[in-house]
Amino acid sequence: MAGKILIVDDVATNRIVLKVKLASAFYETLQASGGEEALALARERRPDLILLDVELPDVNGIDVCERLKRDPATRDIPVVMVTAFRDPERKMQALRAGAEEVFWKPLDENVLLARMRSLLRARETVQQLGLRDGTYRELGFAEAVQPFAGQALIALVADRSDTALGWKRDLQPHLRDRLVVLSRDAALGKSDVALVPDVYVIAADLDRPGDGLRLMSELRSRAETRYSAICVVLPGGGSDTAAVALDLGASDLIEPEADPEEMALRIRTQIARKRQSDRLRASLADGLRLAMTDPLTGLHNRRYALPHLTRLAERSDAAGRQFAVMVLDLDRFKAINDTFGHAAGDAVLTEIADRLRSNLRAVDLLARIGGEEFLVALPDTTPQAAQATAERLRRVVGERPVPLPKGTGSIAVTLSIGLAIGPGAAGGTVDDLVNLADRALLTSKAEGRNQVTVGRSAA
Repeated sequence: MAGKILIVDDVATNRIVLKVKLASAFYETLQASGGEEALALARERRPDLILLDVELPDVNGIDVCERLKRDPATRDIPVVMVTAFRDPERKMQALRAGAEEVFWKPLDENVLLARMRSLLRARETVQQLGLRDGTYRELGFAEAVQPFAGQALIALVADRSDTALGWKRDLQPHLRDRLVVLSRDAALGKSDVALVPDVYVIAADLDRPGDGLRLMSELRSRAETRYSAICVVLPGGGSDTAAVALDLGASDLIEPEADPEEMALRIRTQIARKRQSDRLRASLADGLRLAMTDPLTGLHNRRYALPHLTRLAERSDAAGRQFAVMVLDLDRFKAINDTFGHAAGDAVLTEIADRLRSNLRAVDLLARIGGEEFLVALPDTTPQAAQATAERLRRVVGERPVPLPKGTGSIAVTLSIGLAIGPGAAGGTVDDLVNLADRALLTSKAEGRNQVTVGRSAA
């Protein structure tokens, strides 16, 4: 499933219609007809996102949202509120209560699904960063995150400078942050602004329709601006633009008629999320510097990998999702060291680590756990996808020789892989799953090397 969605609406027909739409997009759904039921389900089942109607029979939906956001167990779940009343003040109340988005009925299905995808992507990134940060903390390699409330930098990019200046004038009473007006070229780095903006506010249409989206894609592709939040100001009647913008990486959307308070509230939300992600990334960087990596390859080492794998398994079990574990071993590696020397062996290990790293997702775990042995963990995957990934890793290692140091030639290298799918048999541990992958690896070796074997539990 793409995610678990809690639908909260007192009208059964509305819940059924949403369930059908979400099922066609491969979402799992939960349903609640009232606020108290929704709060209980959210705590018990931990959905990935909540679609919450404002008008409920027992508790007002805005009050439900406030209670969700106060509860440590549910505060990180994105909430999208839905209302039949086009009341700007009600929308502001929902946003102040912590809702990530508010939609009017009837719902625009394309925009709703695009917004959900955007929120789920952002949540998955933060969860994975938090999972890794928690692993460092558990091992004593990271200090507690300190809050930071300094001034943020917000760049305003519109089709005309007077439009951006108008945004700046309207926003200044609501924000304590630094606001700068930039042209498109200045936003791409040709300016005197020394710091990278925390948030860009970009009109969807600049010189030409869609120019703002092209600018956003360019900013997302650059290392220095990749993690900046981007709010796209939609053109009038821009529902098609809205869906495209979200799928291209917009952090949030701002309607053309949005008042300055709403605009400022959305920007403040993005600043808070940007700082949270920045703190987590900084914590991870500190952890890496504190001996949690293999010095030769730069990969995580065994000390990090096994506790992290345990946390990954616990999270997968709680979400009811599968994950995969691979143990990989270079074939006949001792002969490489004996024939060409240890410098050649080190060069081979470094090159293979790079090939493996470049063929895995950012959320996947890759570690060197022995001399020529690696471990890979794939969260939220299927047996078919995991086997395809294993075959791809085997292929990219064996398809071309590894250059030896100082231009002394190259050497062909192959890889054997044992694969196991979690969760394992009832009562099984992560160690049991790694051992299952290890036994599958031995089978790959015994049956000729340079192949993938899937471990089968005896249970």
